[in-house]
Amino acid sequence: MTNPTTQHSGPRVAVVIGGSGGIGRAAAERLARDGVSVVVHYAGRPARAQEVVDAITGAGGRASAAQADVADEDQVAALFDAVEREHGGVDVVVNTAGIMLLSPLADLALSDFDRMHRTNVRGTFVVSQQAARRVRAGGAIVNFSTSVTRLALPTYSAYAATKGAVEAMTLVLAKEMRGRDVTVNAVAPGPTATPLFLEGKDEATVDRMARMNPMERLGTPEDVAEVVAFLAGPGRWVNGQVLHANGGAA
Repeated sequence: MTNPTTQHSGPRVAVVIGGSGGIGRAAAERLARDGVSVVVHYAGRPARAQEVVDAITGAGGRASAAQADVADEDQVAALFDAVEREHGGVDVVVNTAGIMLLSPLADLALSDFDRMHRTNVRGTFVVSQQAARRVRAGGAIVNFSTSVTRLALPTYSAYAATKGAVEAMTLVLAKEMRGRDVTVNAVAPGPTATPLFLEGKDEATVDRMARMNPMERLGTPEDVAEVVAFLAGPGRWVNGQVLHANGGAA
């Protein structure tokens, strides 16, 4: 393990958890455009991760793919070990991995609650733990919440609960990183046009949710990736915050 407090030269290195699709892919490609070497994490779809790697390298960037179960501490530690061996260290960790299973609270199967908790809460905790131990001075940890924690939409209770936990651990970790010159923030997107959001929703529901914000449209993965790039790069004075990237939805 490298000394995380040592300043370094050379390209910055980012690990994008869940980087094989949706917001994760957009974030990986956006960071690569800033000259960051990107490790695209995936859970079970290597072909999708390789597509992202090919897109980045085809545009002149640097990228590789790595697999791990985010809730398995040994696999996540091994992933970070491999990144440090290959790149010398880690500067940015972006954790976009998450699952969303919707149901009224009274009807939700507890097995679905447990599945979301394992990925969204335990997974974020495991990744954040490795990030806290390894991210070098001048680096950033970016977790992912959701604007639904504030919007309180029906059927989102269990999902919002998992993301409320993400916000809590993010704000505490920011204070625990005192003296390390590492920022820790969470991004809370609103309705965003990703497969995770669109799956199972009819056109009327999508249209209604698109009009919730004064911009009167869904967010795009690229909209959210710009916020990630800001937090990972120039936004050094933003720390211990939850940024709601939702077009102004209340």
